[in-house]
Amino acid sequence: MIFAVLLGTTKSFGIQESIDTGEVAIEIPEVELTGLTFSFENEKDTSTLKPFDFGTLSISWDSTNSHYQSIVFQYRQKGDEQWLLTNEVENNYATEIINLPENTLFEYHIGARENGDLHFNKTTSIFNTYSESLFENHSSKGKEEAAKLNWAIELDKLNELLTVYPNASYIVKYNTKIGKKQNEAMPEKSPWVTIKDISINKVGLKLKELAGGEKYVYKVGIQLTPEMEPVWSKEGKFETERSWGVFRTLILIGALGMFIFGMKIMSEGLQKAAGSRLRNMLASITSNRFKGVLTGFGITSVVQSSSVTTVMTVSFVNAGLMTLKQSVGVLMGANIGTTLTAWLILFFGFKVDISAYALVLIAIGAPMLFFSKGTIKIWASVIIGFALLFMGLGFLKESVPELGVDSALVQFFIEYKDAGFFSTLLFIGLGTLVTVIIQSSSAAMALTMAMVGGGVLPFEVAAAMILGENIGTTITAQLAALIGNVHAKRAARVHAFFNVIGVLWCIFVFHWFLQLIGVFIKGDPFTDPEAANLGLAVFHSAFNIANVLVLIWFVPKLVFLAEKSVRSKGSADEEFHLDYIGTGMMGTPDLSILEAKKEVAKFGSITARMSGFIQTLLVEQNKKKRTKLHDKIAKYEEITDRVEIEVANYLAKVSSGDMTEETAHRIRSMNSIVNDLERIGDIFYQMAKTIERKDDQKIYFLPQQRQSLQEMFKLVDKAFDIMVNNLENAWDGGISIDPALDAERSINSKRDEMRKEHLENLSDETFNMESGMIFNNLFSSCEKVGDHIINVSEAICGNID
Repeated sequence: MIFAVLLGTTKSFGIQESIDTGEVAIEIPEVELTGLTFSFENEKDTSTLKPFDFGTLSISWDSTNSHYQSIVFQYRQKGDEQWLLTNEVENNYATEIINLPENTLFEYHIGARENGDLHFNKTTSIFNTYSESLFENHSSKGKEEAAKLNWAIELDKLNELLTVYPNASYIVKYNTKIGKKQNEAMPEKSPWVTIKDISINKVGLKLKELAGGEKYVYKVGIQLTPEMEPVWSKEGKFETERSWGVFRTLILIGALGMFIFGMKIMSEGLQKAAGSRLRNMLASITSNRFKGVLTGFGITSVVQSSSVTTVMTVSFVNAGLMTLKQSVGVLMGANIGTTLTAWLILFFGFKVDISAYALVLIAIGAPMLFFSKGTIKIWASVIIGFALLFMGLGFLKESVPELGVDSALVQFFIEYKDAGFFSTLLFIGLGTLVTVIIQSSSAAMALTMAMVGGGVLPFEVAAAMILGENIGTTITAQLAALIGNVHAKRAARVHAFFNVIGVLWCIFVFHWFLQLIGVFIKGDPFTDPEAANLGLAVFHSAFNIANVLVLIWFVPKLVFLAEKSVRSKGSADEEFHLDYIGTGMMGTPDLSILEAKKEVAKFGSITARMSGFIQTLLVEQNKKKRTKLHDKIAKYEEITDRVEIEVANYLAKVSSGDMTEETAHRIRSMNSIVNDLERIGDIFYQMAKTIERKDDQKIYFLPQQRQSLQEMFKLVDKAFDIMVNNLENAWDGGISIDPALDAERSINSKRDEMRKEHLENLSDETFNMESGMIFNNLFSSCEKVGDHIINVSEAICGNID
C-alpha cells in the first residue's frame, strides 16, 4: 500500500489503489515504485503573494521493483481522453508536472523503459491536487463555553470527490491559541483535540465544554481514506464567551440601561421639540372619546413612550386641565401608540443593523450640542438618544444568552408553555414583573423580542409576557398618582382597569388569537424566530386595537368603577393639598408651567378666603366659633407658607431645564406672585391675632368704626375677585390691569378716609385709645393687603419690581 507524506511546505496528496482499465498492450510485469509520493504546491503571484488556481506537482519515489532504464508517468485529468507524458527520468529519482489546476482529480499510469521499449502498467491509478482552497469558506462563532463551526465545499467538487473516495468524511481539530504554541515546542504537552468521522453531509459542528473567555484556533479537514493524510483548510480562530453569571448579568443590565437611557433622551428631546404643540393637542380635547384616543395615539407616537403620555394625562387631570372622562380616551390611545415601539424594534433593530450607524448618528448629533440655538440642541438630543437606543438594543441582542434546547431555562418554558390556562397566567405574571422592575414596557418588549430572536423564548410564552407587560406598564401612572389628588388617582385607576380587563378577556381567546395571527403572517411563528418576532409585533398591535374597540363603549362604566374604588375623603381633605403640581415635573417647561399656573390660581383663592374669615371673626360673638375661626386662619397661614415653598421649589426645578425667554419671564412672575400671596396670608394671620387681643381685652369698636372696616373689606374683596380672575386667565391674553388699578386706588382712598377719621377721634378725650390703635392696625393691614393684590396683577402683566 502506498502512503502520501508531507514534503516541506508543500501539500501532500495520496494515491487510490489501482483499478483495472483493461488497457493491456503486452504481457509485462507491473512497475512498482516504493515510497511514491505526490506533492502539490500552488504557484504564487510575487506582487501579492496570493496563490494562483494552478501549481506544480512533484512526484518522487525511493526505488522500483526492477532495474529499468528510466521511469515516466502518463496522466490525464479524470474524464479527458488524451494522455500526457512526463519527462523520462532515471530510476531512483523524481519528476515534476507544472501548471496543473488545483482541486482536481487525475488518472495516471506508471511507465518504464526496458531494453529500449517503453511500456505502462495495465492498471490506472488516481492522484489529486486538493489544497486548503478546497474549502471555499469556513467560519466560526464563539458561544457560551462553546463554538459553532461552519464550512462548505463546492457541490460539483464534492460530488466528483465522492465518486472516487466514497467513504470520505470530515475531520476537525482545535486547540487553544496558547496550546498551539506549546504544541509546536512540545507536541505531547498540548495536543490538538481531533474529532473524526464527521458525516460528509454535514456543513457544521458545535464544539462543547470549552473554556469560557478563551481564544482558540482550529482547522477543518477532509479524510479521503483512512490511510491518507487529511486535506486541511486554512487555520481559523474564535473566542468563547464566559458562562452565564454575575458578569454576564451586569452586561445584560447595562445593555438594557443603555436602551432605556437612549429612549429617555430621545423622548425628552421629542417632547421639547414638540413644546407647545403637545399642549395645544391636549387643550383641543373635548368630551369626544374617539378624539381622545387619536390624541393619545398621536402623543405616544411622537414621544415614543406610553409612560410619558399616561403620566402627562394623570397630571393634567390632577391640574384640572381635563376631566376624568376625557382622560380615558387619551389613555386608550397611548396603549395603541406604544405598539409602534415593537415595529420600530422589528424593522430597525432586527432587520436593519442601526447600531452599525449609531456612531455616525452621534457624530452628526454631538456637534449640534454646541450650537447656541436651543432648537438645534434639542434635535441633537433626539439624534443622540435614537443612536443610544439602538446601540443598547444591539448590545441587548448580543448579551441575551443563546441557550440550547437542553438548557434548564428553555426546558422550563417548553415544559409549561402547553399547560393551558395556568401557563398563560404564569407568563402574564412574569411579563408584569419584568415591566414593573425595569419601569418601561418598551424596554420589556425589546428584551422579550431579543430573547425570542435568540431562541430562548417560544412564541406562545413571549405573547403571554406581552400581555403581562401591558399590565406592568400601568405601575408608572399609579406611582405618579400617589401624591396627586383624588382625580389623578382615579385616572391612574382607569388606566389599570382598562389594561387588566383587556388581558382578562384575551386570556380566554389567547390560543385562537395566536393561531389567527399565524395565518396572516409569512412563516410559522411557533418554529421560526424571525416569524415569531413579526408575530409578536402583530399580536401587540392587534390586541391593543381590539381592546380599545371593545372597551371604548364602556368608558362611563370604567369611570364609575374608578370613582367607586377611589373614594374622596371630602373637600377638606383635598382643599389643603397641592392638587396640581404634586405629580412631579412634566417633560417640558411649557407643560410644567400649565400645572404651576393652576396651583398659583388656587393659591390666590385660598388667600381670598382668608378675608372672609377675618370679616366673620370681627362680628362673631360665640367664643367656640371664634376659636374655630382662629384655628382655621392659623391653618390657612401654614398652608400659604407651605404652598409658597412647594411652588418655589417646583419652579426652581422647571427653570433648571432649557426654556424660552417667555417661559423664563413667566417663572419670575410666578415667584413674585407666590411671595405676595404668602405675605397676604401673614397679614391676615396678624390681623386675626390683633382681633384676638381686642376680644381678650374686651375692647369694642364704635359703630362708625365697624362700618368703615366693613366698607374697606368690601373693597379688598373686590380687588381679590379681580386678582383671582386674572390668575385664572394668566398669560392667555386679554388681561387688563385697569380694573386692578382702580380697585387699588379705591382701597388707598378709603385708607386715607379712615386715617382722617382715626385722627379726628384721637382729639376726643372720651375716645378709647386702645380701640383706636387696633382700628388703625386693621385698616392699615387691609391697605397692605391691597398693595400685595395689585402686585400680583402687575406681575401677571409683566411688571415685576
